[in-house]
Amino acid sequence: MHTPGEPARARGAAPAASPVFGHALVWLRRDLRVHDHAALAHALRAARRVWCAFVFDRAILDPLLAAGRRADRRVEFIRDSLAGVDAELRALAASHGIDGVRLVVRHGFAVDEIPRLATQLRVQAVFANHDDDPEARARDRQVHGRLADAGIALQLGKDHVVFERAEVLTQGGQPFSVFTPYRNAWLKALRDEHLAAWPVAPHAAALAPLPPEVPAGLPRAAQGDPGADGVPTLADIGFEPTNLHELRLPSGPAGAEELLDDFLGRIDRYHETRDFPAVKGPSYLSTHLRFGTISIRRLAREAHARRVAGQRGAEVWLSELVWRDFYHQILHHHPHVVSSAFRPEYDRIRWEHGKTADAHFAAWCDGRTGYPLVDAAMHQINHTGYMHNRLRMVVASFLTKDLGIDWRRGEAYFALHLNDFDLAANNGGWQWAAGTGCDAQPWFRIFNPVSQSERFDPEGRFIRRYLPQLAKLPDRLIHAPWLARPVDLEAAGVALGRDYPLPIVDHAVAREKTLARYAVVKAR
Repeated sequence: MHTPGEPARARGAAPAASPVFGHALVWLRRDLRVHDHAALAHALRAARRVWCAFVFDRAILDPLLAAGRRADRRVEFIRDSLAGVDAELRALAASHGIDGVRLVVRHGFAVDEIPRLATQLRVQAVFANHDDDPEARARDRQVHGRLADAGIALQLGKDHVVFERAEVLTQGGQPFSVFTPYRNAWLKALRDEHLAAWPVAPHAAALAPLPPEVPAGLPRAAQGDPGADGVPTLADIGFEPTNLHELRLPSGPAGAEELLDDFLGRIDRYHETRDFPAVKGPSYLSTHLRFGTISIRRLAREAHARRVAGQRGAEVWLSELVWRDFYHQILHHHPHVVSSAFRPEYDRIRWEHGKTADAHFAAWCDGRTGYPLVDAAMHQINHTGYMHNRLRMVVASFLTKDLGIDWRRGEAYFALHLNDFDLAANNGGWQWAAGTGCDAQPWFRIFNPVSQSERFDPEGRFIRRYLPQLAKLPDRLIHAPWLARPVDLEAAGVALGRDYPLPIVDHAVAREKTLARYAVVKAR
């Protein structure tokens, strides 16, 4: 029996003369692809017969349904991506002359479904990749115990980051809490082998068709089908379609490759375009990274090669990927950040509460603050499940430092609405904006929503896209309509308070209140 840990065999090493296990199961989670997949590569080299499975985990889905999220873009993205994984598995097996290989999909509680499926398939080991979310780690401990009771090993290893957990430490052997020295250490430690793909195809002859008694898909009792085959529909798991397909976010490994190909054609200008929400600057790969439809090694390899060649855009984008590793190691070493400030003294801050705070929070959520860039950004996330990174900082600063509302309320709203929601990055970003986290924006730096708008959306193109009622305002007035003359508002067909709200707070006044609010930390 093997306790959860990093599989011992190094990448690129020759496979053992005889596999360690007769049968193995690969449990897909945040790694919805076939190629360059660490757990799958380990399993194929360690076992004679290998199956792959995914569980629509009710521990995750039931709270969404309880919150009225029957139409959730992430669930639809996962479902569509699984169809791509199933197709890739079948094609890979067929290339080795093996028919009948399918992705096994279950709907239930993973702590029940994985041990049950492992027992049905008579496997000796389950392989999976790490997940740093504390709830996921607790789930894995439960699954490990259930499998151990059945005499089945659980093999866990790194896949979703380049460097994880304690792989990059200070010279004193401690985890980093400031990004720049972490990035420098990360780059110094980086070797070609850290970015090399895990070999899957050469060992795919171990992929096995399912036994007849184990269906690939979900039973559809209402249709009298006790053993349905294939990836379930959204309706099968209690969800319904969203506007995902209207948003030009292609799903699955093929969709990730499509977006990457497009981005590599403009990566050299990333450093110049990334902060402007009306410009096609970002990679738009964040959702694919979150669900692992493309390997982080693939992306870092592309960026690193161009960085070495002197390309500034690739260097800046690689730093963004390093930020991702940084926040994951913070979550691993400091799980208290899930519910508390990274720096405990910031938990002494007294945030606004009561009816006015609740009304302000509702206005922020709905995009009714009276600050056009903030409101346009909130309309973007509400309509698409995406928000440009610069705007994430702007709206987070506005919520915490203009409205004085606890960062945890904003973090939870993003967690419910972002297609690319990742606990480590979301928490890290919100604590950075609130000034409560590691490597935080200093608490006394407060984004001015008007100057941010004038700087990063100077022509108001982004604002006009999501706030069409302001479209006829001149560029110089669209960032702060309340400063426009009545004649200018009338010419643009805008009546403040009717077509668009007046500001719910005065930024200058709010700034002084924030400085006073944070004084409790300064006075420690």
